Amino acid sequence: MDDTKCMVCLAKFYLEFTVDESCGKCTPCRIGTKRMLEILERICNGEGSELDIYKLEKLAINIKNASICGLGQSAPNPVLSTIKYFREEYRQHVLEKECKALECKAMAKITIHPEKCKACGLCQKNCPVGAIKGEGRETRVIDQDKCIKCGTCLTTCPFKAIGN
Repeated sequence: MDDTKCMVCLAKFYLEFTVDESCGKCTPCRIGTKRMLEILERICNGEGSELDIYKLEKLAINIKNASICGLGQSAPNPVLSTIKYFREEYRQHVLEKECKALECKAMAKITIHPEKCKACGLCQKNCPVGAIKGEGRETRVIDQDKCIKCGTCLTTCPFKAIGN
């Protein structure tokens, strides 16, 4: 993994699996992991707060200590690890409402950097919703209201002029 992966989304991915696999016998695993997933979804949707990071961490520790089986005891590990090593990424999600990896679609702001844009028009031609404007040798611009954040422009631009 590299900086193109969102650690908050990664933690959410593993927690979704755990929620689905929980047998439901013990409350910490059955209910606690669902609450953790709800918090992560709020954060990924740009609705989280700094208090959510604290709640997530405390809830994870409690679930880890109180669960009966190995699934419940290990379920919080991805969350605890990502908070420990990538706390700034969580803070960026909740304070700046921004996902640098552009994986949290609700917060992604894809823009064209004018200094890198060569006005080739490939991004514009490949945009499925026509969100990119510009003609001829003009630097292209993304209409944020139309953009569905699919990432097609990111992959088609040969000059790496598109990012956040």
